[in-house]
Amino acid sequence: MGEQPVRVLVCGDVQGQFNALFSRVQTIQKKTGQFDLLLCVGEFFGSTPEAEAEWQQFKTGAKKAPVHTYVLGAASPDTETWFEKADGCELAENITYLGRRGVFTGVSGLQIAYVSGREAQRDPAPAHCFTREDLSALVTPLTGGSRFRGVDVLLTSQWPRGVWRFGNNPVSAPSQNHVVLQENAQHVSRFIALATVNNPAKKKYLYAFNIVPMKTLDPSELVRQPQDVTENPYRRTDGADNRKTSFGAPAGQFFFDLGGRRGGGKRPDQDGRRPDRRRDGQLPPKQPRRHPQPTGPCWFCLASPQVEKHLVVSIGSNCYLAVAKGGLTPLHVLILPIGHYQSVVELGSEVVQEMDKYKSALKNFYKSKGQRCVVFERNYRSQHLQLQVVPVPLDRCSTEDIKEAFMVQAEEQQMELMEIPEHSDLKQIAPPGTPYFYVELDSGEKLFHRIRKHFPLQFGREVLASEALLNVPSRADWKECKQSREEEEQSCKQLRDDFQPFDFTWDD
Repeated sequence: MGEQPVRVLVCGDVQGQFNALFSRVQTIQKKTGQFDLLLCVGEFFGSTPEAEAEWQQFKTGAKKAPVHTYVLGAASPDTETWFEKADGCELAENITYLGRRGVFTGVSGLQIAYVSGREAQRDPAPAHCFTREDLSALVTPLTGGSRFRGVDVLLTSQWPRGVWRFGNNPVSAPSQNHVVLQENAQHVSRFIALATVNNPAKKKYLYAFNIVPMKTLDPSELVRQPQDVTENPYRRTDGADNRKTSFGAPAGQFFFDLGGRRGGGKRPDQDGRRPDRRRDGQLPPKQPRRHPQPTGPCWFCLASPQVEKHLVVSIGSNCYLAVAKGGLTPLHVLILPIGHYQSVVELGSEVVQEMDKYKSALKNFYKSKGQRCVVFERNYRSQHLQLQVVPVPLDRCSTEDIKEAFMVQAEEQQMELMEIPEHSDLKQIAPPGTPYFYVELDSGEKLFHRIRKHFPLQFGREVLASEALLNVPSRADWKECKQSREEEEQSCKQLRDDFQPFDFTWDD
């Protein structure tokens, strides 16, 4: 091949732990030699005084990064102030902010496409979010040329939605970019997900690889397929594009396509949209999407005659809050969509936003009572989404204790409960229709189990009721701790009164 490979290190969220990161990089380089560059995705800066103090050492030149370091922009409102220039700049010696979005080409010819932040869920987009216009502005110039074959590296702080499909390992998977026996062979794409620097679970946060820029590779070398390659998660085996669109995807659906013209895909219009035969009058107008309807009686649709309205604590525009029947504690509640949805991954952006507002309000409410919040969902043998929210006293256990309890009990029952990146959306992990169990801790850490066969229905309650956490094992099954209707009404009234100062629906 003759070309010298570029030696690259990539890192997950640094979150202001600069000394830990660069110390680790120095150790690696002493053992294996100098790397050409370090690429950092996720949150580079932290929001603590310690993180700011560490950064000042690099900002003033007292310390220097041991390798050329390129970072993405803010992925949350807390770090927006560190990135004032949208087009990128030098932050300190050897540390460069790439910018909001674009393509960086190194001296070696290595092409790195990048998008900073998270996908915008509303208009106007906050400074730490990207929009479909950002994606279109990045992709259209790249794919417009007839000689375009791809880019070498794509950096994002969010997982591309559905990228784990077909992969045995959701944090590292190579996939094909062509349909075997139907299209000419293309190069593969490898997806890598990385954890936060110094994470307590000791998950991998640094990844090293050698890469030869594709524009210098012989075509036969470029299209060589590794043994563990999987099908493209965005393509059906008939060669058709499996995505709704690459540029105009609804908020919450991050589809990033650098090869949309292959395999029957159509080139976007100049405004970044794909040709729409309905828009052009070639097909009848698309009918408005009908609200999902239950297939039978539902105990949780708010308009249903079966719903127990005496348990309702608060009603928003798209969601409502209710006391959990047979709760683990008196403050155990459910967040439920008003309409009929089976799981979180089926919700529209408006419902998700209001559900997040309820979660935030409950966290503040529990905090005022010296408690932390655990949220879990079981999308298995259930008809209507029930987001369980359970408070745990701060003086009983730490967040790490709660995480460990879930991990240990999952291992005992031979279930794989994996940690997923904090910035990832659950929709990125579980396509609609996928049975799963999901936990969100007050730290923002998320645990996920894909249900394949059998699953203990009371697993979430059993873990929280265990001696290590709430120590109420007799309440693991809600059916064993029912109250009379009068008791339920009294409990709901008390909770409604206590929660009112934190209830955002009173502000409307």
